[in-house]
Amino acid sequence: MVWLVDYRSYFYNIDLLILRLGRIASGYMARNLLYYSRMRYAVIADIHANLAAFTAVLSDIEHKGGVDEIWCLGDIVGYGPDPCQCIELLRRYKHVCVAGNHDWASTGKVDTAYFNPFATTACKWTHQQLSQDDIEYLDNLPQTIEKEDFLLVHGSPMEPIWEYITSIGVATRNFAYFRSLYCLAGHSHEPVIFREEDGSCVFVPFTPDIGMVLGEKRLIINPGGVGQPRDGDPRASYAIYDSESRIIKLHRIPYDIGATQDRMMQAGLPIHLITRLKAGR
Repeated sequence: MVWLVDYRSYFYNIDLLILRLGRIASGYMARNLLYYSRMRYAVIADIHANLAAFTAVLSDIEHKGGVDEIWCLGDIVGYGPDPCQCIELLRRYKHVCVAGNHDWASTGKVDTAYFNPFATTACKWTHQQLSQDDIEYLDNLPQTIEKEDFLLVHGSPMEPIWEYITSIGVATRNFAYFRSLYCLAGHSHEPVIFREEDGSCVFVPFTPDIGMVLGEKRLIINPGGVGQPRDGDPRASYAIYDSESRIIKLHRIPYDIGATQDRMMQAGLPIHLITRLKAGR
């Protein structure tokens, strides 16, 4: 009888041990599945109310397998002929978005004193097109967003709304203004990467369709402009980041520039803004 009790206790303890180990193992697997789950993000900036360019980019994203979320670096509106349509289209997708200078200027939240006359004219026209819901959406966009190892801004970490990061000197100064490994910024409409090196930084070419593995070096990454590229290439520009491979890849997509120009002409927007689309400047 004593032996029988010990026998039952023995198997009871074994069952309890198996149950506990199972719970530990399932918890470990769940944590690791969560940690290693693959996420893909589209990084876009400066749509600038160019619906033809934006739809071409979204179509290309779907062609490349889709993404889990869109990270938008601001300036959904401004310059282009379709501000309301671009806001509505972006909001159909799971996304996060920071405020750009044109987004807030079009709602009156910031002054257009620093804008050139063409941008000011387009901004005033844009304001007249926006619904109250559009204005509330743009007004409530944050200046910065943190996602995983990234800080998202429109301009720069130091001046999220206004500053352009177009030189090594400006990039070097800005590394002190964010703590994450990487910063994603738009505003200049030019795809570029700056890498921190011993208190300074170096320029790194951001070449289309060639993936770059993100390592331990801190980076400032600009995916270029969707709706108004300014690097001499008129094709829409955006990037896709894969969290599993840690690769970010730039893509350039042709779109119907003439269709956007025709709509800008119909809206009475400045000729300078219309002609520059084909030059990519």
